[in-house]
Amino acid sequence: MDTIYSDTHTADTMDTIQSNNYNIYFEDSLGQIPRFIEQGKYSRFFILTDENTSKYCLPLLQAKLNTDNFDLIEINAGEESKDIDFCIGVWKMLIDFGADRQSLLINLGGGVISDLGGFAASTFKRGIDFIHVPTTLLSQVDASVGGKTGIDIDSIKNIIGTFTQPKAVFIAYEFLKTLPARQILSGTAEMLKHGLICDADYWQLLKESDLANPTAELVYKSVAIKNKVVLEDPHEKNIRKSLNFGHTIGHAVETYSLINDTDSLSHGEAIAIGMICESYLSYKKAGLSAEELKEITEVLTGLYPRYDLKAASTVTLLEYMLKDKKNQNGKINCTLLTRIGEFNIDNICTDEELLEGLSYYANL
Repeated sequence: MDTIYSDTHTADTMDTIQSNNYNIYFEDSLGQIPRFIEQGKYSRFFILTDENTSKYCLPLLQAKLNTDNFDLIEINAGEESKDIDFCIGVWKMLIDFGADRQSLLINLGGGVISDLGGFAASTFKRGIDFIHVPTTLLSQVDASVGGKTGIDIDSIKNIIGTFTQPKAVFIAYEFLKTLPARQILSGTAEMLKHGLICDADYWQLLKESDLANPTAELVYKSVAIKNKVVLEDPHEKNIRKSLNFGHTIGHAVETYSLINDTDSLSHGEAIAIGMICESYLSYKKAGLSAEELKEITEVLTGLYPRYDLKAASTVTLLEYMLKDKKNQNGKINCTLLTRIGEFNIDNICTDEELLEGLSYYANL
């Protein structure tokens, strides 16, 4: 049984958080970027966006930069852009724009931009500096923190990537005002996960909060929790695996939906399904009580729309799980809960157990 006691610092001031040799800025974060660029003495800088962040978020950043002396690289929005072809496109743009090893890439966007931009920068000319300016709730509390970069291949999420830390992360709460409600709830799933694995009091606080409009303090708290985990285990050898709770089944469901549904599930919607299924496995295998299973199920089904798993191919879902990068010796590996706020890593789950977890959700 593992526990992580999260940062007890109050979120009242939302101080700068120190991570693995970089800072995560909160107060006037966008206003601090020009000084960061100046102090870094970069030869030039580039901004990576998608069409949504170019329209809604880039003007907010440009107002703080006080310069138009940068080159813009824009990709299509959506998970479909997080593949090798778009990554090659970013590399080619950097070459065309004359980027050198003293250049800086600013990743302005959600999780796709953070993952793809971080991977492109970490491999271009064997690595150039990059910073994250996350614009979605999901990227603020999850993708931008911890140094994971990645792209998908054949819809297998993040199967190619590196552990490369950004030079800084700048979290601007004002970006959340540009998001539709569905994107807010997508990020909320990762916040709920932080409470479930690490902090029962935080889980309770989230339950009592308006999660359609999470406060800046809640965002800060989630970032502090995730940062504490990755500081202790930056390369996911031990307790960082706790952050995978809900993701073994959740990623498989997300991939299935992306391929088969016209209106595919968001990341958070799929992870909510995964957390319900893996909470059931926690009840069967790791000691989670029936009462806490019921509580988790009711909270998550109350927030996220139901998905028809009965119509999904269980054979295909198991195939996706077998390709998951977290597996060991060809066996499917899950992080499970022993109770709300505590976790147990490296639980090998059989096909029969995983199907039982899927069936639990499907028959709710």
